[in-house]
Amino acid sequence: MYAVVDIETTGNGYKGQKITEISIFIFDGKTVVDEFTSLVNPEQNIPPFITNLTGITNAMVRYAPKFYEIAKKVAEITKDTIFVAHNVNFDYNIIKDEFKHLGFDFNRKKLCTVRLTRKIMPGLRSYSLGNICADENIPINGRHRAKGDAEATTELFRRLIERDDQFIINSFLNPRSRQATLPPLLDKKVVDNLPETFGVYYFKNTAKEIIYIGKANNIKQRVISHFYNKKKKERELCMETAHISFTETGSEILALLLESSEIKTKYPKYNRSQKNKKDAIGLFSYEDQKGIIHLAFNKLKLVPNTLMNFYSVAACRNFLEKLCKEFTLCPKYCHLQTNVKACFHHQLKECKGVCCDRESVNDYNIRVQNAIDSIGLSLENRVIKEQGRTKNEIGFALILGGSYQGFGFIDKTIAASFTNPEDYQFYLQPKKDNRDIQRILASYLKKKEEATNL
Repeated sequence: MYAVVDIETTGNGYKGQKITEISIFIFDGKTVVDEFTSLVNPEQNIPPFITNLTGITNAMVRYAPKFYEIAKKVAEITKDTIFVAHNVNFDYNIIKDEFKHLGFDFNRKKLCTVRLTRKIMPGLRSYSLGNICADENIPINGRHRAKGDAEATTELFRRLIERDDQFIINSFLNPRSRQATLPPLLDKKVVDNLPETFGVYYFKNTAKEIIYIGKANNIKQRVISHFYNKKKKERELCMETAHISFTETGSEILALLLESSEIKTKYPKYNRSQKNKKDAIGLFSYEDQKGIIHLAFNKLKLVPNTLMNFYSVAACRNFLEKLCKEFTLCPKYCHLQTNVKACFHHQLKECKGVCCDRESVNDYNIRVQNAIDSIGLSLENRVIKEQGRTKNEIGFALILGGSYQGFGFIDKTIAASFTNPEDYQFYLQPKKDNRDIQRILASYLKKKEEATNL
């Protein structure tokens, strides 16, 4: 037995999206045996653009039942059925969230009529419900209303069952099949053909615009993990994903460097970190009249020579606190505690530092200098070498004078003849240096050094 479902919502993506109407057709594969349709009070305002689309107004739902009042009916009528919908993950996940808010776990097997139509009726100009129904002469009595769309989806599903001579529906219901969890616009072959290697992957919409960029040690596994993620933003991303491309890098460090560079140049819609942020705060050092080296921060335009730049004061303070802890620096002289005669550790009688005259200025300054040296890359020229994309290839990142130049790939036999880092410039994909790149490289080099010293 199948429960063919359609819902209308308040819109606004997945953020705060609530149901305004629900329709469920219980279908045995040939005929409809039961039906439930109801407006739903979303307990929030319906935006005008949604009213224009669906015709559902705030006045219409004002005295309609709230979801908790119909939840029992929804649970009972769909019990022991397979949940069917056009773009099933949309309807299913919103209903599942509604039940979750009530403390109930809603779980049903799923089928997506978008994915089924792509398999059973290939070559259509579009797989939206409206266009499929137009091609199939299926009437929709109330487009963008739950009952009209659910009724049309039921008829579409009936035709899919009739034409399914390859047992595709059964294969979709196989517990090992991931068809129900794949984005509705994405061809399964794309996922099947993804490599299980280091690299960067690109989620694209129907217009092939890049909407998300990610890095992975195993591209296929990482991509699939997005489809199982229950976070609302991940669901929204997957609903828009129609294409996936990738670039293999051979190593994690090159994947991290490429991902950071690509995000900053392509500005994907769903990437939050490393995008559209400008450095505003600068970390710097100075020596006071007693000869003590201070670490401090200020607006970038007021700092002539920065040690490191940050997007915000909070990010800078967070970094400085970690530096303080790692090198046992004085919070007072790192300007984390201001307008105090001695640091907080002194008040706890735990301070052993220069602010309490328990060590020499020179000893303290040595630790500060070590902290400063750990922040950026050394000024020496160096090549970071890793395994390339094939066994005969080297992947490399080039640093000249403490500045990142980019990365590239080169045959091992050619690299064997190189004596200087500068030799690698001819095989380089030039990339811009920035704070995030410096952070990635510094972290990598620190881990390498620690591993060497073990």
